[in-house]
Amino acid sequence: MHADTWSKADLHIHSNHSDGLARIPEIMDWVEKRTDLSVIAITDHNTIEGALFAKSLEDLYGFEVIVGEEVSTRSGHIIGLWLNETIPAGMSVVETLAAIHEQGGVAIVPHPFSPRGIFGPLGRTEFLNTVNDLAFHALEVYNSIPYLVWANSVAAKMFTGGQGIAATGGSDAHVLQGIGTGCTLFRGSNAEDLRRSIENLETRASATRGGLNVALRYTFSIPRIRRQRSLNWERCKAR
Repeated sequence: MHADTWSKADLHIHSNHSDGLARIPEIMDWVEKRTDLSVIAITDHNTIEGALFAKSLEDLYGFEVIVGEEVSTRSGHIIGLWLNETIPAGMSVVETLAAIHEQGGVAIVPHPFSPRGIFGPLGRTEFLNTVNDLAFHALEVYNSIPYLVWANSVAAKMFTGGQGIAATGGSDAHVLQGIGTGCTLFRGSNAEDLRRSIENLETRASATRGGLNVALRYTFSIPRIRRQRSLNWERCKAR
């Protein structure tokens, strides 16, 4: 790893194994041909099935895959990265974080101030009161889903860099065109470097161009995303 090398990772991608529209091979091809990402994490709701499939294809591509899961806790969503087994939905935040740690994983709080974030839209005080007690490694301070602009602004204001947690960004992509529109900048070039960068609190969130095209894509895709969610209800249901 060269000390001056910085790379991009998208740590929040959904496939058709939960409520995303793209199949894993389509995601892998898109990342390879249409992005400059060095690392991706497949983080389907309450399953690592798609992530394991993507990991099995990793050697065919020029980027690395992290096995992840977006877990539905009783109070909102938690992302676990570097997992070996699916973490069950429906536990408390503390229990979910403990389960991630037991696997040697990394815990990220995605869209923390959204309706499905563990702090919620009005949770600034709760965040300040609990940030030192909850054992998560990183806060997603940028999420490129179009309707999370306000929640992103709150996250950016609440993250000061002095809480002992890293800043990350992710696309939360449910369509191919969204992949990489939100990402994490890290020192190095591979998944091992990324983990070290998170542990060293030197990652930062970044937004890339997507704009109106991606927003329109989501608008037209909402009915299909909802159908996909209903097909995978047991995986996608919010607790």
